[in-house]
Amino acid sequence: MPYQPMMLIVNEIKPRPVLEDISVVIPTLGREILEEALYWIAAGSAWPGGLVVVDQGPNPAVEDWTKKLRSIGIHAEYLPSSQRGRAAGINRGLKCVQTQFVAITDDDCFVDPDWLKQMVTCLQENPEAIVTGRVEPAGAGVIVAVTSPTPAVYARPRVTFDSLSGGNMGTSMSVINRVGHFDEDARLRTAEDGEWAYRALRLGVPVVYAPQVIVQHFGWRDEQGRSNQYRKYARSHGGFYGKYLRQGDWFIALRMMIHYVRALKRWLTGLLTGDQELAMNGWCYLTGLLPGIISGMKRDRAA
Repeated sequence: MPYQPMMLIVNEIKPRPVLEDISVVIPTLGREILEEALYWIAAGSAWPGGLVVVDQGPNPAVEDWTKKLRSIGIHAEYLPSSQRGRAAGINRGLKCVQTQFVAITDDDCFVDPDWLKQMVTCLQENPEAIVTGRVEPAGAGVIVAVTSPTPAVYARPRVTFDSLSGGNMGTSMSVINRVGHFDEDARLRTAEDGEWAYRALRLGVPVVYAPQVIVQHFGWRDEQGRSNQYRKYARSHGGFYGKYLRQGDWFIALRMMIHYVRALKRWLTGLLTGDQELAMNGWCYLTGLLPGIISGMKRDRAA
């Protein structure tokens, strides 16, 4: 992955207007790419009222990067955590939020210069909703992108994707309090945002897709890394489905069957067209969903 130490040029950034009614939460394992993600927040057209970096990794540079942001005037807070899992990181960060609104992104997402301004505008127009937006591909690796230019509002769960991109989302703390925090069960480890969106939609909280709210998701995993990640996604999606099947949710049963059909289609299409990435994705889901579902249907919580 091409990389340059972006914090070396942070001192060149002039102070920005501060949007006092929103905080940003970033959970991280301390990957080097976080430095660039933080740089793009600092280089944006506006700064948040608060920035909470929840560090679940061993990299001592993360605290230094946070201090560098404070030195230029950003109210940045460094929170070390011994917990694991993105849900736990988000939840720890949410406990520190003191603003009306919160935005959540990831350490491999680079926000658009007007991301925060656009997010706040949408949240002010939809204070009891969840706002999400475009996720454009960056880097050499293959990632899942959401690039539709068409605005949309979703008021109920869908049988495919509930249209929430976890690395590009915002909402009010009142919605967080209504829906509850993200599920930290290890069986849902990489499906925590999908499960949270489903829970919110079932409660009547709409998801607003605003294409002007943009981040770039940097693809940094190699082929083996992507294969491992697809397997984790499949197991976690299965854990999410199993959780609700255990509760007698037959809508999830329909969604699960459609997910299997779509995975089969991806696998076969990939084989027939020579698209190895598509075939790999489909096969990982075909083989990973069922073990995840079985695990999720158990009443005990995984460690």
